[in-house]
Amino acid sequence: MNDGIYQHFRKEERPTIDQVASLISEAELNYAPVLTDFLNPRERFIAQALIGKSSTIQMVTQGGYQNADRKRVLFYPQYFEPQVENFEIQVLEVDYPVKFASLHHGQILGALVHSGITRDVLGDIITDGTRWQLIVEKKIAPFLVSQLDRIGRTKVKLNPKELSELLTPESAWQEAYLLISSQRIDRIIASSYHLSRGKAKELIENAKVQVNWMEVDRPDYVINIRDIISVRGYGRIRFDAILGTTHKGKLKVEMAIIRK
Repeated sequence: MNDGIYQHFRKEERPTIDQVASLISEAELNYAPVLTDFLNPRERFIAQALIGKSSTIQMVTQGGYQNADRKRVLFYPQYFEPQVENFEIQVLEVDYPVKFASLHHGQILGALVHSGITRDVLGDIITDGTRWQLIVEKKIAPFLVSQLDRIGRTKVKLNPKELSELLTPESAWQEAYLLISSQRIDRIIASSYHLSRGKAKELIENAKVQVNWMEVDRPDYVINIRDIISVRGYGRIRFDAILGTTHKGKLKVEMAIIRK
């Protein structure tokens, strides 16, 4: 199955294709549901492409709330009726001295990664402007509750919450419709943040740019649907859709942008 699909994706995405294809095959072989770790939008796009090749397995996603960036995928046979509890998601609320300290997304993510866990078991980190919650795989929650007691210099305590107690996230994404001459990453960054191409190239070459949480060092790197670009000091860009082309050959694209 993989050979035919490889040509539609990047060479560096082959490990993801192989991993997802293996999970689908496991679901087909055992005719039973199989759950992934948290996947980013691009990885879920790949999963959707692969599931189209199966006649017996379907997929559904869950990340705690509808617009979550990171979601777990459940591959399941037709007889199975997925329930929320099948996704094994745990909400943890960060208890910290709100009057005397402030927290930021990067601080929290850094503390989680430095605790020794991998990004795969972490979902979104959300806030309503004051309170903060983490969405994680249930199996890792006891470890985090017992081990994570400080974020930066701030003492914290993680308290388990029901999914029904999830905050209404403060959305930082802004829709944007742009005209770009190509899908090169330097052009997309320049257009999204109103920078010169030279400045965009400088950010890329100085290791300040990631695509789907992997560092990219080539200004001519081609961005595809559902990729997320992280630009240190500027924010994030999600490439949502190509809507068409102008009579001059420029691409009409739909983006979602976070600006710091």
